[in-house]
Amino acid sequence: MPLIRFDMIEGRTETEITKILDISHRVTVDAFQVPEGDRYQIVHQHHTYEMIIKDTGLGFQRSKNVIVITITTRKRTSFKKQEFYKKLVLALKQECQIDPADIMVSMVVNEDEDWSFGFGKAQFLTGDL
Repeated sequence: MPLIRFDMIEGRTETEITKILDISHRVTVDAFQVPEGDRYQIVHQHHTYEMIIKDTGLGFQRSKNVIVITITTRKRTSFKKQEFYKKLVLALKQECQIDPADIMVSMVVNEDEDWSFGFGKAQFLTGDL
């Protein structure tokens, strides 16, 4: 936890995707102080026509390298979220040459009772976590 979904246009290699996931996990661990073993990542690849990601009138262009990252997580401070955004785009630019304009992040916040990691239990509520 957090659960991170990556929506991207198809065409990246397995190595490229693995690198994006590894970087994102490293930033998540650093920014949110989650345990190294809290790694839940799902990649969805789409045809070009299946992703229309505009700039909301901010005046920049996105490329075919656009990635929409949706993070489902417990509550985080505004400071921690902003720290995550900055660290993520910086690392992806430096290590994968992905333009920061091509990274869109959405955080979906939920509560402890909204998580079951298996066995039909809410581990945050039962004290297992």
